[in-house]
Amino acid sequence: MRIQGAVLEEIGRNAPYEVSRPITISDLELDPPGPGELLVKIDAAGICHSDLSVVNGARPRPVPMLLGHESAGTIVEMGTGIDDVKLGDRVIMTFLPRCGKCAGCATDGKLPCEVGSKANGAGTLLGGGIRLHRDGKDIWHHLGVSGFATYAVVNRLSVVPVPRDVPVEVASALGCAVLTGGGAVINAGNPQPGQDVMVLGLGGVGMAALMTAVALGRGRVIGVDKLAAKLPLATKLGAHEVYTIEEVAEAGLRAPVVIEAAGYADAFEHAVKLTSVGGITVTVSLPHQGACAAISPAVLTGEARTLMGSYLGSAVPSRDIPTYVEMWREGRLPVEQLISSKIRLDEINAAMDSLEQGRELRQVIVFDD
Repeated sequence: MRIQGAVLEEIGRNAPYEVSRPITISDLELDPPGPGELLVKIDAAGICHSDLSVVNGARPRPVPMLLGHESAGTIVEMGTGIDDVKLGDRVIMTFLPRCGKCAGCATDGKLPCEVGSKANGAGTLLGGGIRLHRDGKDIWHHLGVSGFATYAVVNRLSVVPVPRDVPVEVASALGCAVLTGGGAVINAGNPQPGQDVMVLGLGGVGMAALMTAVALGRGRVIGVDKLAAKLPLATKLGAHEVYTIEEVAEAGLRAPVVIEAAGYADAFEHAVKLTSVGGITVTVSLPHQGACAAISPAVLTGEARTLMGSYLGSAVPSRDIPTYVEMWREGRLPVEQLISSKIRLDEINAAMDSLEQGRELRQVIVFDD
Protein backbone atom coordinates (compact mmCIF):
# COMPACT_ATOMS: atom_id res chain seq x y z
CA MET A 1 0.00 0.00 0.00
CA ARG A 2 1.03 3.63 -0.46
CA ILE A 3 1.81 5.66 2.66
CA GLN A 4 3.43 8.94 3.62
CA GLY A 5 6.34 9.05 6.03
CA ALA A 6 9.17 11.21 7.38
CA VAL A 7 12.42 9.85 5.94
CA LEU A 8 15.83 10.88 7.27
CA GLU A 9 17.92 11.26 4.10
CA GLU A 10 21.28 12.14 5.63
CA ILE A 11 22.77 12.11 9.12
CA GLY A 12 24.62 15.09 10.56
CA ARG A 13 23.30 18.04 8.58
CA ASN A 14 23.76 21.31 10.41
CA ALA A 15 20.99 22.88 12.44
CA PRO A 16 18.65 24.64 12.04
CA TYR A 17 17.02 21.60 10.50
CA GLU A 18 14.16 23.68 9.21
CA VAL A 19 16.74 25.14 6.82
CA SER A 20 18.99 22.11 6.09
CA ARG A 21 15.94 19.79 5.93
CA PRO A 22 17.51 16.37 6.57
CA ILE A 23 14.02 14.84 6.75
CA THR A 24 11.69 14.67 3.76
CA ILE A 25 8.01 13.73 3.66
CA SER A 26 7.99 10.93 1.12
CA ASP A 27 5.47 8.72 -0.63
CA LEU A 28 6.46 5.14 0.17
CA GLU A 29 5.42 1.60 -0.57
CA LEU A 30 4.60 -0.50 2.50
CA ASP A 31 4.47 -4.28 2.17
CA PRO A 32 1.58 -6.16 3.81
CA PRO A 33 2.27 -7.74 7.21
CA GLY A 34 4.00 -11.10 7.16
CA PRO A 35 3.57 -13.91 9.69
CA GLY A 36 3.60 -12.53 13.23
CA GLU A 37 3.29 -8.93 12.00
CA LEU A 38 0.62 -6.23 12.16
CA LEU A 39 -0.40 -3.35 9.93
CA VAL A 40 -1.12 -0.40 12.21
CA LYS A 41 -2.74 2.90 11.28
CA ILE A 42 -0.70 5.47 13.17
CA ASP A 43 -2.87 7.86 15.20
CA ALA A 44 -0.20 9.79 17.13
CA ALA A 45 3.60 9.89 17.35
CA GLY A 46 5.78 11.77 19.82
CA ILE A 47 9.04 13.53 18.93
CA CYS A 48 11.78 12.10 21.16
CA HIS A 49 15.50 12.70 21.70
CA SER A 50 16.11 9.18 20.38
CA ASP A 51 14.87 10.46 17.01
CA LEU A 52 16.96 13.62 17.28
CA SER A 53 20.05 11.59 18.19
CA VAL A 54 19.85 9.87 14.81
CA VAL A 55 19.34 13.16 12.97
CA ASN A 56 22.35 14.86 14.59
CA GLY A 57 24.60 11.80 14.40
CA ALA A 58 24.85 11.01 18.10
CA ARG A 59 23.39 7.55 17.42
CA PRO A 60 24.31 6.60 13.84
CA ARG A 61 21.85 4.41 11.95
CA PRO A 62 21.60 3.33 8.31
CA VAL A 63 19.88 5.85 6.01
CA PRO A 64 17.56 6.56 4.37
CA MET A 65 15.45 5.64 7.40
CA LEU A 66 11.82 6.29 8.26
CA LEU A 67 12.02 7.77 11.76
CA GLY A 68 9.68 7.59 14.75
CA HIS A 69 9.32 5.12 17.60
CA GLU A 70 7.05 6.69 20.25
CA SER A 71 3.74 5.93 18.55
CA ALA A 72 0.24 4.65 19.07
CA GLY A 73 -2.30 3.43 16.55
CA THR A 74 -5.01 0.99 15.52
CA ILE A 75 -4.60 -2.53 14.11
CA VAL A 76 -6.10 -2.67 10.62
CA GLU A 77 -4.58 -5.89 9.26
CA MET A 78 -2.95 -8.96 10.80
CA GLY A 79 -0.47 -11.49 9.51
CA THR A 80 -0.82 -15.17 10.27
CA GLY A 81 -0.04 -16.73 13.63
CA ILE A 82 -1.49 -13.99 15.84
CA ASP A 83 -4.40 -14.73 18.16
CA ASP A 84 -3.94 -12.46 21.20
CA VAL A 85 -4.95 -9.13 19.58
CA LYS A 86 -7.69 -8.28 17.09
CA LEU A 87 -8.57 -5.80 14.38
CA GLY A 88 -9.51 -2.41 15.81
CA ASP A 89 -7.38 -2.75 18.94
CA ARG A 90 -5.48 0.31 20.07
CA VAL A 91 -1.80 -0.48 20.48
CA ILE A 92 1.26 1.29 21.85
CA MET A 93 4.53 0.80 20.00
CA THR A 94 7.55 -0.22 22.01
CA PHE A 95 10.95 0.41 20.44
CA LEU A 96 12.66 -2.53 22.11
CA PRO A 97 10.70 -5.72 21.38
CA ARG A 98 11.42 -8.71 23.60
CA CYS A 99 11.78 -12.12 21.98
CA GLY A 100 11.32 -13.80 25.36
CA LYS A 101 14.03 -16.38 24.68
CA CYS A 102 17.47 -14.71 24.85
CA ALA A 103 19.71 -14.06 27.87
CA GLY A 104 18.70 -10.37 27.93
CA CYS A 105 15.02 -11.24 28.15
CA ALA A 106 15.77 -13.48 31.15
CA THR A 107 16.88 -10.48 33.26
CA ASP A 108 13.37 -9.11 33.94
CA GLY A 109 14.08 -5.90 32.06
CA LYS A 110 17.56 -5.11 33.35
CA LEU A 111 19.19 -5.99 30.03
CA PRO A 112 17.75 -5.35 26.57
CA CYS A 113 16.60 -8.16 24.33
CA GLU A 114 19.61 -9.32 22.31
CA VAL A 115 17.53 -10.17 19.24
CA GLY A 116 15.59 -6.88 19.37
CA SER A 117 18.77 -4.85 19.84
CA LYS A 118 20.42 -6.51 16.86
CA ALA A 119 17.40 -5.81 14.65
CA ASN A 120 17.24 -2.19 15.82
CA GLY A 121 20.89 -1.62 14.99
CA ALA A 122 20.43 -3.16 11.56
CA GLY A 123 17.34 -1.07 10.76
CA THR A 124 15.03 -4.06 10.31
CA LEU A 125 11.95 -5.47 12.00
CA LEU A 126 12.37 -8.06 14.74
CA GLY A 127 12.25 -10.92 12.25
CA GLY A 128 14.96 -9.31 10.12
CA GLY A 129 12.74 -8.07 7.29
CA ILE A 130 12.28 -4.70 5.59
CA ARG A 131 8.76 -3.66 4.62
CA LEU A 132 9.41 -0.10 3.39
CA HIS A 133 10.45 0.90 -0.13
CA ARG A 134 10.77 4.02 -2.28
CA ASP A 135 11.32 3.97 -6.01
CA GLY A 136 12.30 0.32 -5.84
CA LYS A 137 14.87 0.79 -3.06
CA ASP A 138 14.59 -0.28 0.58
CA ILE A 139 14.02 2.26 3.38
CA TRP A 140 15.34 1.25 6.79
CA HIS A 141 13.08 0.93 9.84
CA HIS A 142 13.73 2.97 12.99
CA LEU A 143 13.77 0.84 16.14
CA GLY A 144 11.32 -1.63 14.66
CA VAL A 145 8.56 0.99 14.50
CA SER A 146 9.04 3.85 11.97
CA GLY A 147 6.05 5.63 13.43
CA PHE A 148 6.39 9.02 11.69
CA ALA A 149 4.07 7.75 8.98
CA THR A 150 0.44 7.22 8.21
CA TYR A 151 0.80 3.43 8.57
CA ALA A 152 3.43 1.01 9.85
CA VAL A 153 4.06 -2.72 9.69
CA VAL A 154 5.51 -3.97 12.98
CA ASN A 155 6.20 -7.25 14.70
CA ARG A 156 3.52 -8.31 17.17
CA LEU A 157 6.16 -8.21 19.92
CA SER A 158 6.71 -4.49 19.18
CA VAL A 159 3.23 -3.49 20.43
CA VAL A 160 1.25 -3.57 23.66
CA PRO A 161 -2.56 -3.36 23.40
CA VAL A 162 -4.35 -0.82 25.61
CA PRO A 163 -8.02 0.02 26.18
CA ARG A 164 -9.53 2.50 23.73
CA ASP A 165 -10.34 4.96 26.51
CA VAL A 166 -6.63 5.88 26.58
CA PRO A 167 -6.27 8.96 24.32
CA VAL A 168 -3.83 8.48 21.46
CA GLU A 169 -1.53 11.28 22.63
CA VAL A 170 -1.32 9.72 26.10
CA ALA A 171 -0.84 6.26 24.60
CA SER A 172 2.10 7.39 22.47
CA ALA A 173 3.87 8.98 25.45
CA LEU A 174 3.41 5.83 27.53
CA GLY A 175 5.44 3.86 24.97
CA CYS A 176 8.71 5.72 25.47
CA ALA A 177 8.74 8.82 27.72
CA VAL A 178 6.82 7.16 30.54
CA LEU A 179 8.32 3.69 30.10
CA THR A 180 11.81 5.21 30.22
CA GLY A 181 11.34 7.89 32.88
CA GLY A 182 8.90 6.00 35.05
CA GLY A 183 10.92 2.80 34.81
CA ALA A 184 14.09 4.62 35.83
CA VAL A 185 12.34 5.40 39.10
CA ILE A 186 10.36 2.20 39.73
CA ASN A 187 12.59 -0.48 38.20
CA ALA A 188 16.07 1.01 38.54
CA GLY A 189 16.12 3.60 41.33
CA ASN A 190 13.49 1.79 43.41
CA PRO A 191 13.27 4.41 46.19
CA GLN A 192 12.36 3.07 49.60
CA PRO A 193 9.88 4.73 51.99
CA GLY A 194 11.32 8.03 53.16
CA GLN A 195 13.92 8.26 50.38
CA ASP A 196 13.97 11.44 48.29
CA VAL A 197 14.21 11.33 44.51
CA MET A 198 15.98 14.01 42.49
CA VAL A 199 15.44 14.24 38.73
CA LEU A 200 18.05 16.13 36.72
CA GLY A 201 16.91 17.07 33.21
CA LEU A 202 13.24 17.95 32.84
CA GLY A 203 12.46 17.06 29.26
CA GLY A 204 9.75 14.56 28.41
CA VAL A 205 11.53 11.60 30.00
CA GLY A 206 12.65 13.58 33.05
CA MET A 207 9.17 14.97 33.68
CA ALA A 208 7.77 11.45 33.36
CA ALA A 209 10.28 10.29 35.97
CA LEU A 210 9.33 13.18 38.22
CA MET A 211 5.57 12.55 38.04
CA THR A 212 6.14 8.83 38.64
CA ALA A 213 8.21 9.58 41.74
CA VAL A 214 5.45 11.89 42.95
CA ALA A 215 2.87 9.14 42.36
CA LEU A 216 4.94 6.66 44.39
CA GLY A 217 5.00 9.04 47.35
CA ARG A 218 8.10 7.55 48.96
CA GLY A 219 9.81 10.84 49.86
CA ARG A 220 10.40 14.36 48.60
CA VAL A 221 10.73 14.82 44.86
CA ILE A 222 13.21 17.42 43.62
CA GLY A 223 13.29 18.70 40.05
CA VAL A 224 16.46 20.19 38.53
CA ASP A 225 17.12 21.64 35.08
CA LYS A 226 19.49 24.17 33.56
CA LEU A 227 16.49 26.09 32.20
CA ALA A 228 14.48 27.92 34.86
CA ALA A 229 11.50 28.03 32.49
CA LYS A 230 10.94 24.29 33.00
CA LEU A 231 10.66 24.49 36.78
CA PRO A 232 7.06 25.79 37.12
CA LEU A 233 5.65 22.70 35.38
CA ALA A 234 7.69 20.46 37.68
CA THR A 235 6.07 22.22 40.62
CA LYS A 236 2.64 21.83 39.02
CA LEU A 237 3.30 18.10 38.63
CA GLY A 238 3.95 17.81 42.34
CA ALA A 239 7.68 18.38 42.86
CA HIS A 240 8.33 19.45 46.43
CA GLU A 241 11.35 21.55 45.45
CA VAL A 242 12.74 22.79 42.13
CA TYR A 243 16.14 24.29 41.28
CA THR A 244 18.34 25.25 38.40
CA ILE A 245 21.69 23.45 38.24
CA GLU A 246 23.41 26.45 39.79
CA GLU A 247 20.85 26.78 42.56
CA VAL A 248 20.94 23.16 43.63
CA ALA A 249 24.73 23.23 43.80
CA GLU A 250 24.65 26.37 45.95
CA ALA A 251 22.03 24.82 48.23
CA GLY A 252 24.27 21.80 48.84
CA LEU A 253 21.41 19.37 48.32
CA ARG A 254 21.89 15.66 47.71
CA ALA A 255 19.44 12.80 47.34
CA PRO A 256 19.68 9.02 47.78
CA VAL A 257 18.14 8.41 44.35
CA VAL A 258 19.12 10.67 41.44
CA ILE A 259 17.75 10.18 37.93
CA GLU A 260 19.78 11.80 35.14
CA ALA A 261 17.75 12.42 31.99
CA ALA A 262 19.50 15.43 30.48
CA GLY A 263 21.58 13.65 27.86
CA TYR A 264 24.93 15.39 28.38
CA ALA A 265 28.14 14.14 29.98
CA ASP A 266 28.42 17.16 32.28
CA ALA A 267 24.85 16.59 33.46
CA PHE A 268 25.83 13.03 34.39
CA GLU A 269 28.77 14.40 36.38
CA HIS A 270 26.39 16.78 38.19
CA ALA A 271 24.03 13.89 38.93
CA VAL A 272 26.82 11.87 40.54
CA LYS A 273 27.79 14.85 42.72
CA LEU A 274 24.16 15.30 43.79
CA THR A 275 23.82 11.69 44.97
CA SER A 276 23.95 10.99 48.71
CA VAL A 277 26.38 8.68 50.48
CA GLY A 278 25.21 5.14 49.79
CA GLY A 279 22.87 6.37 47.07
CA ILE A 280 22.21 5.36 43.48
CA THR A 281 22.66 7.44 40.33
CA VAL A 282 20.52 6.21 37.44
CA THR A 283 21.17 7.50 33.94
CA VAL A 284 18.67 6.99 31.13
CA SER A 285 20.18 9.43 28.65
CA LEU A 286 22.08 8.71 25.44
CA PRO A 287 24.65 11.46 24.83
CA HIS A 288 26.93 11.42 21.81
CA GLN A 289 28.85 8.14 21.68
CA GLY A 290 32.15 9.99 22.03
CA ALA A 291 31.09 11.86 25.17
CA CYS A 292 33.01 11.10 28.38
CA ALA A 293 32.45 11.99 32.03
CA ALA A 294 35.02 12.37 34.82
CA ILE A 295 34.14 10.50 38.03
CA SER A 296 36.40 9.74 40.98
CA PRO A 297 36.55 6.02 41.82
CA ALA A 298 37.45 7.05 45.37
CA VAL A 299 34.03 8.66 45.73
CA LEU A 300 32.31 5.48 44.60
CA THR A 301 34.34 3.40 47.03
CA GLY A 302 34.42 5.76 49.99
CA GLU A 303 30.73 6.62 49.81
CA ALA A 304 29.49 3.16 48.75
CA ARG A 305 27.77 4.61 45.70
CA THR A 306 26.02 2.83 42.85
CA LEU A 307 25.96 3.96 39.22
CA MET A 308 23.34 2.36 37.00
CA GLY A 309 22.35 2.65 33.39
CA SER A 310 18.70 2.04 32.59
CA TYR A 311 17.69 1.46 28.97
CA LEU A 312 13.98 1.97 28.28
CA GLY A 313 13.53 2.26 32.03
CA SER A 314 14.66 -1.36 32.57
CA ALA A 315 11.13 -2.15 31.43
CA VAL A 316 9.22 -5.17 30.32
CA PRO A 317 6.66 -3.25 28.24
CA SER A 318 3.91 -5.87 28.34
CA ARG A 319 4.16 -5.85 32.15
CA ASP A 320 4.77 -2.17 32.81
CA ILE A 321 2.50 -0.34 30.35
CA PRO A 322 -0.72 -1.69 31.93
CA THR A 323 0.55 -0.42 35.30
CA TYR A 324 1.06 3.08 33.90
CA VAL A 325 -2.36 2.97 32.23
CA GLU A 326 -3.96 2.28 35.62
CA MET A 327 -1.93 5.04 37.28
CA TRP A 328 -3.11 7.44 34.56
CA ARG A 329 -6.72 6.29 34.89
CA GLU A 330 -6.57 6.85 38.67
CA GLY A 331 -5.35 10.43 38.10
CA ARG A 332 -1.95 9.74 39.64
CA LEU A 333 0.00 10.05 36.39
CA PRO A 334 -1.13 13.15 34.43
CA VAL A 335 0.57 12.18 31.17
CA GLU A 336 -1.40 14.87 29.29
CA GLN A 337 0.84 17.45 30.96
CA LEU A 338 3.79 16.12 28.97
CA ILE A 339 2.18 17.12 25.66
CA SER A 340 3.47 20.61 24.94
CA SER A 341 2.17 20.90 21.35
CA LYS A 342 0.48 18.99 18.54
CA ILE A 343 2.01 19.29 15.08
CA ARG A 344 1.62 18.08 11.51
CA LEU A 345 3.92 15.53 9.91
CA ASP A 346 5.35 18.15 7.54
CA GLU A 347 6.56 20.23 10.52
CA ILE A 348 9.02 17.55 11.55
CA ASN A 349 12.26 19.43 10.75
CA ALA A 350 11.20 22.48 12.75
CA ALA A 351 10.13 20.14 15.55
CA MET A 352 13.67 18.74 15.74
CA ASP A 353 14.98 22.30 16.15
CA SER A 354 12.52 22.97 18.96
CA LEU A 355 13.51 19.77 20.72
CA GLU A 356 17.25 20.43 20.41
CA GLN A 357 16.83 23.96 21.78
CA GLY A 358 14.79 22.77 24.76
CA ARG A 359 11.72 24.76 23.76
CA GLU A 360 9.33 21.83 23.88
CA LEU A 361 8.55 19.01 26.28
CA ARG A 362 6.73 16.55 24.02
CA GLN A 363 5.60 17.47 20.54
CA VAL A 364 3.10 14.99 19.13
CA ILE A 365 2.21 14.42 15.51
CA VAL A 366 -1.51 13.77 15.38
CA PHE A 367 -2.73 12.11 12.20
CA ASP A 368 -6.17 12.97 10.85
CA ASP A 369 -8.60 10.19 10.05
